[in-house]
Amino acid sequence: MGASIAEGGFDDDEEYGEAHEINVTPFIDVILVLLIIFMVAAPLSTVDLPVNLPTSSATPQKKPDKPTYVSIKADLAVAIGETLVKRVDLVRTLETTPNMTKESFIFLRADRAVPYGDLMDVLEILRTGGYAKIKLVALEGVPDAQSVPAANTVGR
Repeated sequence: MGASIAEGGFDDDEEYGEAHEINVTPFIDVILVLLIIFMVAAPLSTVDLPVNLPTSSATPQKKPDKPTYVSIKADLAVAIGETLVKRVDLVRTLETTPNMTKESFIFLRADRAVPYGDLMDVLEILRTGGYAKIKLVALEGVPDAQSVPAANTVGR
C-alpha cells in the first residue's frame, strides 16, 4: 500500500489563481436598457395638459391603472387625455376610447379659472351621455387662503 503526496501538498493553489473579480459589463448593459425603457415609459404615464388645479385636503384615493381624464382648460377647451375635443363630440369620443365603458370612472380636471357654470355644463354633457361615475381631481395639500372665503364674510 502506498500513497504519493505531491510536492506542494494537498493545497495546490499555485496552479489555479482565485478569480475574485466580477465581470460588471452585463450588469451595466442591463441597467442601461432599463434606464432607456423607463425614460420612454415615464412621459407616457402622465397627462401633460397644463391645468391649474385647486388644492384639496381630502385623503387621496387610489388611482386606477389607466384612468380616463377629461380636462377643462382655462380657455374652456375640453380635452380627453391630451387630445382636445369639441364639447358636442365629447360623449362620442369617449364611446370610441378603448377600455372605456359607461361603468368606468372618468376623472374630471378643471382649471381653477373655469367658471362653475362651464364645469356644470361638461358634467351635464357627460351625464346625458350615460357617464355617471365621475370623480373630481384636485391637487393634494391645504387650500390657498385666497380660495377659501373668510368665515366672517359668508352671508353678507
